[in-house]
Amino acid sequence: MEKGSLMASHAKLEGSRPFKSAADLISSAPAWLDLPEPRGFRPKRRLRTVWISDVHLGTRGCNAPMLLDFLAAIECETLYLVGDIVDGWRLSKGWYWPDAHNEVIRRILKMAHRGTRVILIAGNHDEMLRPYAGMSFGGVELALETIHETADGRRLLVTHGDGFDGVVLYARWLAFLGDKAYSLLLRANVLFNIARRHLKMPYWSLSAYLKKKVKNAVQFVCDFEEAVAHAARDIGVDGVVCGHIHCAEIRQIGDVTYYNDGDWVESCTALAEEFDGSMSIIDWAEDTRRAAAVKAALKPIPQLEEQPA
Repeated sequence: MEKGSLMASHAKLEGSRPFKSAADLISSAPAWLDLPEPRGFRPKRRLRTVWISDVHLGTRGCNAPMLLDFLAAIECETLYLVGDIVDGWRLSKGWYWPDAHNEVIRRILKMAHRGTRVILIAGNHDEMLRPYAGMSFGGVELALETIHETADGRRLLVTHGDGFDGVVLYARWLAFLGDKAYSLLLRANVLFNIARRHLKMPYWSLSAYLKKKVKNAVQFVCDFEEAVAHAARDIGVDGVVCGHIHCAEIRQIGDVTYYNDGDWVESCTALAEEFDGSMSIIDWAEDTRRAAAVKAALKPIPQLEEQPA
């Protein structure tokens, strides 16, 4: 979506056509939606709103098990899926869909079935969903973009963000070429972390580290953030939430607060709103590492048996 169309569509956000019921599309809900959740040993973190994006289901780089762990650990009133949840680009070239990717879909549908409002904003990798904006599938509402009002009264534009990426807009062939190179980097990241698991080491993103070290990538991120924030200011909102560039961030740019919820192929992050309207980034990979370190520290040291004299 180009910047102009983003601003033009703003007038339609508040009064968009009503969502069609999922009952129009499926005759009855599957029985597994009503199955009880397995009892956990940790209390769920209660949040008002959660944003996740760039899951890229259908690719080998997707950290589906870590996302499942995160979704099982939270409860929220509203869940925004801010684009690139399913990677249609990759699936069009070859099918890859392990059980863990099915479980992510099942978990999200269960959340919707049990009272969480789930809104999916179509991105560029799942652009095949864009013609269905305004409809509801299994309790998941589809949109191109929307406005979220926080508990403290701020209005935030929620959009995937590819409309501000000049590579995607003006050189689609270059975007696909970059996607191929990026896929190779993510595959290297997977192999790197398999080796780390064998060495009993926690997850660490090689691809995210390399991106932060490349000067041009850093400049691209800065330019992207500025463009998104300026467009949000032009349509009169207090902030903007997006994904697309796989870089979680909370940053004040002039009068606009820029939020990026990150991704689930590299950093494994989400954006969360508390019930007082305060916002923070949840770094689930870091939280998991800390939990593992605490567990290791609390593990009792085996006593050595006394040797006979």
